[in-house]
Amino acid sequence: MGPCHETAGLLLAAGLAAAFAGLVAALLGALRGPSGGAQSAGLLLTALAGYVDGLGFTWLGGLYPSFMSGNTTQLGVALGQASLGQVSLGQVSLGQASFGQALMPAGLIGLFLAGATLGTLLSIVAPSRWRTGVVLAFEALLLLGALAIGLATPALDLSALLMALAMGAQNAAIAAVQGFRGGTTFVTGTLFSLGQGLARALTGTGPALGWWREAAAWLALVSGAVAGAAAYATVTVHALIVPAACVSAVAVAAGASAILGPAGPRP
Repeated sequence: MGPCHETAGLLLAAGLAAAFAGLVAALLGALRGPSGGAQSAGLLLTALAGYVDGLGFTWLGGLYPSFMSGNTTQLGVALGQASLGQVSLGQVSLGQASFGQALMPAGLIGLFLAGATLGTLLSIVAPSRWRTGVVLAFEALLLLGALAIGLATPALDLSALLMALAMGAQNAAIAAVQGFRGGTTFVTGTLFSLGQGLARALTGTGPALGWWREAAAWLALVSGAVAGAAAYATVTVHALIVPAACVSAVAVAAGASAILGPAGPRP
């Protein structure tokens, strides 16, 4: 990595360190509210999922750490092309294919599923007020591990697999925060719900602004993807500092909220 990229990485880390305390303070108050806090946390995690996918797509050359619909399609295409013995794009042959090309999308899908399973298990066994913090702490450790591996070795595939594991766990984390609708790493259902909300608003059969949550979730994912792709193009693997630091901050905020908030399960 050149001096310019190293400097950019240091500046990025310094900026994140400065923002860390403010993020914790802001989310500490937000997470104590049963509705507004859930929306704030959910939108932040959705933006981070877009960020991870944006850098992961560039990193992996067309695969995703969190968008499993895309990886499932890629897996099917790889298997189909391998069975024919060639890779093609439209009418243009791109060379010979093998079943080995299906290994990475299959690995990402499997690790995402494992992360969702482990995250849900943690949310089940943890005391109700600690669920969100415990699962987010697990996700943060995975992202920090992906960053450490990416910095220590050129084997970026292993880092990507840890990122998929973390993104699977993230969906379990937001499921433990009541009041936020849907998962944070996919938006197909969100776009459908947005269309439903717009139709109801236009016909007067629903609230005039009943669609804003879905619109905000979609915009959060898109904004995160833009930031992730730009960050990876600028500082490469150092871009993982952003989701690792932010998820760590939310985990700290959730833990502080559990300590300072009222006893018993959240409403």
